[in-house]
Amino acid sequence: MAKGIVRVLKDLVIKVQFDDDMPLVNEMLFVDNEQKTPLLVSALDHGDMAICLNIAGDRSVKKGAEVSRSGHSLEIPVGDEMVGRVWDAMARPIDGKPQLPQDVLDKMPKRSIFRPAFQETSLTNRPDEILETGIKVLDFFTPFVKGRKIGIIGGAGVGKTVLTMEMINNVAVGAGALSIFAGIGERIREGHELYKTLDDNDLLKTTAMFFGQMNENPVQRSLIALSAITLAEHFRDDKKKDILLFADNMYRYIQAKNEVSTIIDQTPAEGGYQPTIFSDIKAMEDRLTTNENGSITALQTIYVPADDMSDPAVQLIGHELDSTIVLSRAVAAQGIRPAVDINLSSSSLLTTDIVGERHYMLHTRVEAILQKYNSLKGIIAIIGESELSSEDRDDYNKAKKLIQYFSQQFNVMEKMTGIPGEHHTREDTLNGIEEIIV
Repeated sequence: MAKGIVRVLKDLVIKVQFDDDMPLVNEMLFVDNEQKTPLLVSALDHGDMAICLNIAGDRSVKKGAEVSRSGHSLEIPVGDEMVGRVWDAMARPIDGKPQLPQDVLDKMPKRSIFRPAFQETSLTNRPDEILETGIKVLDFFTPFVKGRKIGIIGGAGVGKTVLTMEMINNVAVGAGALSIFAGIGERIREGHELYKTLDDNDLLKTTAMFFGQMNENPVQRSLIALSAITLAEHFRDDKKKDILLFADNMYRYIQAKNEVSTIIDQTPAEGGYQPTIFSDIKAMEDRLTTNENGSITALQTIYVPADDMSDPAVQLIGHELDSTIVLSRAVAAQGIRPAVDINLSSSSLLTTDIVGERHYMLHTRVEAILQKYNSLKGIIAIIGESELSSEDRDDYNKAKKLIQYFSQQFNVMEKMTGIPGEHHTREDTLNGIEEIIV
């Protein structure tokens, strides 16, 4: 293949000129230097110029350097050997352990991280199966259903990552499924805590982790989720397994894509986001599907900038979800954990076909009581609770008991707080609610 020449260096953007035999978009190129610096073709310009992204952020690349084509996209090895380890976007180990032996890598199949979504989805032949989280408020208001997408939405510091850790701990143990975690642009400390929690609970042996945290450049942060999904697709399609995929944080994925868009001089769209924001989200979310081989059940956290739920990125991600769990700063301020805003959280999976008649009817009754509670709070602030009718006072007290009932201690916080964690089956939760409202 023809060689290219580095012509322009601008931060993480490197423009490579080819006389002929142009590379393809998303193809991997390698600089002919000692480091074999990897470049990812982002776009083609003026017929002979490849606009590339410096994935590793290698500052040793010089103008005039020769660049070789690879003939393939960014590929990662996939297989059982990836489980129990922590990888970066290019499947290089970042857990302090050595890379897999070369003979093992050579035998492992390789998959492009830019594969299109599996087209022949087949949900109709697979019955909906509820995965119990052991968390009362989630199992009741936003049931965790195999093969569906659930989002945890909230601002900074309201407990998104802790709730994710608890769900990994509870659901992975209960389902016996393989878990894949993608850490996208979050704090390095949280990654260490998650790794330690999984290790302490003997869950690393069934978990593969991909991290592109805050310290990484935006190119790596924008690719890390795609690498994690690629491994999940391998286990679903080739191994015919059911996969639990956890992504923390989806907003940081959009943020990283926006940073990359800025450095390649794209004109921003609505809200200052990249013009490709819609396709960026769809290309990723459409790969999180169930087919005849197996399922990918996805739990995604979504950071809300400045607690603004109307943010375009938050809205676009929310449209892809089957259930949304909204964490509220106001609820957290009351000392309730998890800080779920019951009134804003919603699920399209709360149907009699999925959760059963009993659960559905209880949910309808509880929602009515909580809505009445919200309307009565304003009245009580003016005239006092003693002036309410006996029926209103009874419903108001039931609502207060329900709100307190849905608060619980987490297993993953037990070592930190010294308070034993709680785990409740869905049957236990329904029984407890019936005792309060009947």
